[in-house]
Amino acid sequence: MSQPKYIFVTGGVASSLGKGVIAASLGRLLQARGYKITIQKFDPYVNVDPGTLNPYEHGECYVTVDGRETDLDLGHYERFTDIRTTGASNVTTGRIYQTVIEKERRGDYLGHTVQVVPHITDEIKHRMLRLDDTSEYDFVITEIGGTVGDIEGLPFLEAVRQLKWELKQDALLVHLTFVPYIAAAGELKTKPTQHSVKELQGLGLQPDVLVLRADRALGRGLMDKVASFCNVEKECVVQSIDLPTIYEVPVKMAEQNLDTVILGKFGMSPRGTADLGAWQNFLDRRHRATEEVHIALVGKYDLQDAYKSILECLSQAATYNDRKVRTTFVQSENITPENVDTLLSAMDGVIICPGFGDRGIEGKITAAHYCRTHDVPTLGICLGMQMMVVEFARDVLGWTDAHSREMAPDTAHAVIDLMEDQVGVECKGGTMRLGAYPCTLAQGSRAEAAYGRTLVEERHRHRYEFAEAYRSQFEQAGMSCTGINPDSGLVEIVEVPSCRWYVGVQFHPEYSGTVLHPSPLFVAFIRSTL
Repeated sequence: MSQPKYIFVTGGVASSLGKGVIAASLGRLLQARGYKITIQKFDPYVNVDPGTLNPYEHGECYVTVDGRETDLDLGHYERFTDIRTTGASNVTTGRIYQTVIEKERRGDYLGHTVQVVPHITDEIKHRMLRLDDTSEYDFVITEIGGTVGDIEGLPFLEAVRQLKWELKQDALLVHLTFVPYIAAAGELKTKPTQHSVKELQGLGLQPDVLVLRADRALGRGLMDKVASFCNVEKECVVQSIDLPTIYEVPVKMAEQNLDTVILGKFGMSPRGTADLGAWQNFLDRRHRATEEVHIALVGKYDLQDAYKSILECLSQAATYNDRKVRTTFVQSENITPENVDTLLSAMDGVIICPGFGDRGIEGKITAAHYCRTHDVPTLGICLGMQMMVVEFARDVLGWTDAHSREMAPDTAHAVIDLMEDQVGVECKGGTMRLGAYPCTLAQGSRAEAAYGRTLVEERHRHRYEFAEAYRSQFEQAGMSCTGINPDSGLVEIVEVPSCRWYVGVQFHPEYSGTVLHPSPLFVAFIRSTL
């Protein structure tokens, strides 16, 4: 196989413009032409990974199949392309420096003074090229986090500059930048884009393609002006405007020939036309749906990025049930037995969200009690499942002090407890049960009906488990353990069969759902609410 082509995606002016969505969309378009692609992201922050970051700081922490805690953009990559990313797909400044310092301590640099250039940049370049060690891919798409001008991002941009020079015609730079609309003047302004490109040029980088992010359509004249001022061919300037859903972005990029332009820059002849048939069918079904399904998210992080994968999974599952989903965030700290009916009675279904720590826990338990006793379709995820177990133990088994060892270390009924290999663990980073594990489903269970098979594999991110010692009491009282890890015997899924749909899962099914292959559990959950 020939040398893969490398596409680097950078952003300017402001963060949160959607570099991840553009990278994922480009990956989908190249796949639609029959090419094999992979995507990775380099994040400039000094944390080794986002596993210890508060969701308010950085949104959700996404987990790969091999157990790496990563940036939420990897969720976009997987949802758009159906590829399975790994730990090598997300690298931070912290991981780069950790690796270089470990090498220095071992004496790998043979007495040389260790410097940002070449040692840090060489390690970055090695990681950028590493995904194609097997020569498996036609294209490797690499997103650089942050914005041009960030101090912490400079080593990454220097590494990109060096690789563009070394790889020559096999490397290309796509730069996403912001075109703001100034309401008082009634005009769109290109000056921020011009300054962003100048900043790149000052670092020795010339963008090959510009994607202009705006909240409204840009005229051809404005785009030609940007091309002229930024030394980019006119056909290499495309726009990315606000759309009803991020899933329309690949189609809009295809309409502007972004994939054709990029193939042309590489000197490649396009393979026929991009086959977006299945993708377009999903969008058509989404647009045709008129009836709504109302789902409450009971959690403690009032930030949409904190539950990004859950929201996207719900959206996909609703589409495949020919519905539009309307989600309502319910702050679990505010839920009490007195107001829970007011907060949840209008909902078609409830998701009790994952999380860590004891803030808002009693509210989640109250929500679980309401849903179980009022037969509201409910899906509890990770900590949400654990609180469903706690509620059942308190109300049905009569253990009023029942709790998780995480919140109540001294409880006499720790129905959720530490795994044996977690006792005494002090380091917080990357030490939980992480990644994909198998799960055997009980025949005739809600879970088995959802998946259509009895063996599945889903991703985990937790430290505490259902306490096996209490399993028989729960099952005798009406809560069935319908998903079991075949290797460890750990309980993965609980259900209350007497309810319409009351299912708690220890894993995170939202990490597996994609546009073309939605999460079976989420699809079944939405179906149960109709």
